Amino acid sequence: MTTEATLNKIDQIVKQNPVVLFMKGTKDFPQCGFSAAVVHILDTLNVDFIDINVLEDDAIRQGVKKYSDWATLPQLYIKGEFVGGCDIVKELYASNQLQEQLANI
Repeated sequence: MTTEATLNKIDQIVKQNPVVLFMKGTKDFPQCGFSAAVVHILDTLNVDFIDINVLEDDAIRQGVKKYSDWATLPQLYIKGEFVGGCDIVKELYASNQLQEQLANI
């Protein structure tokens, strides 16, 4: 069960940081291929981002899914807005839309 406190914590993280990636592992040591793919894209674009390792906190792992109403990880947020998971990030990157979203950060 996801508590209000957990959702508030996630909301605070998302709103206080320009780019946040909820992922399995860390940006230096991703623990799944999907997380690694998103980290690679962000690194390629030289984006400074906060990584939240959901494997360290099950409340955050489950809570972020409820917060975004998106069942899978990783999850990318830009300027407080949910962008999507790995497939969406790849599509946005391929079409240069991700670069546009990140341009004013």
